Amino acid sequence: MRIGELAGVVGVTTRAVRHYHHLGLLPEPERRANGYREYGLRHAVVLARIRRLTELGLGLAEVRDVLADEAGKDLVEVLTELDEDLARQEDALRERRARLRALLDAEGGMPAEGPVSPGLAALFAQAAHLSDSPMAAKDREIIAFLETAVPDGERERLVSSVGEALGSPGAVARAGEAYALLDALAGADPGDPRVDEASRALADCIPPTLFPGIAEIGELDQHDNVLRAFYDDLAPAQAEAVRRALSILTEERR
Repeated sequence: MRIGELAGVVGVTTRAVRHYHHLGLLPEPERRANGYREYGLRHAVVLARIRRLTELGLGLAEVRDVLADEAGKDLVEVLTELDEDLARQEDALRERRARLRALLDAEGGMPAEGPVSPGLAALFAQAAHLSDSPMAAKDREIIAFLETAVPDGERERLVSSVGEALGSPGAVARAGEAYALLDALAGADPGDPRVDEASRALADCIPPTLFPGIAEIGELDQHDNVLRAFYDDLAPAQAEAVRRALSILTEERR
């Protein structure tokens, strides 16, 4: 058989046959006087076995190990490991699909900030009308970022804390007032007297559980790159209001 005939019989491409030769998986056949390869039944059998093994999910390095053992005694072990690996992938895929379905079914639909946990999505939906505020939109982005960035064990506490800040009509109303005051500072000077009012309103909206280590915020203010980036994204007067709000919380919780 010529290479094209061999590939057609087994159901692979001639390019695949040449690749298997290059990797040493398929033995090189004898060549005719004219230089063409002449394949026999043994090559077809080996090539068919390579195809079956790769279709089962074995990598070519694993196929080489199986083919190297003429008795095939390692094949069961290799296939058992493959089966266990596929089972783990199935479990992971089911978990990912469950999370995706929860996001798609969340009340209020997918938030503008992208995929967040169902609990956080529900809270965002409850306070959706606040998204008209530029400061509220920034706040939501930061909360969504934090939910992704914090360790797994901290995410539930974070969402619970946000629930305290936005989990009731009264809390949402207070947040709306604070955001309005902060929005009004967009073009103001950091020394504007309205900064104090905004910082007090913001401090009143932050539940104790959101920053359990609030006494350390003063140090973080100087050294935390994320917090500095957050300040840099705000107008000067807004950043000053946030700093003063954190200072108020630091003093109150010492």
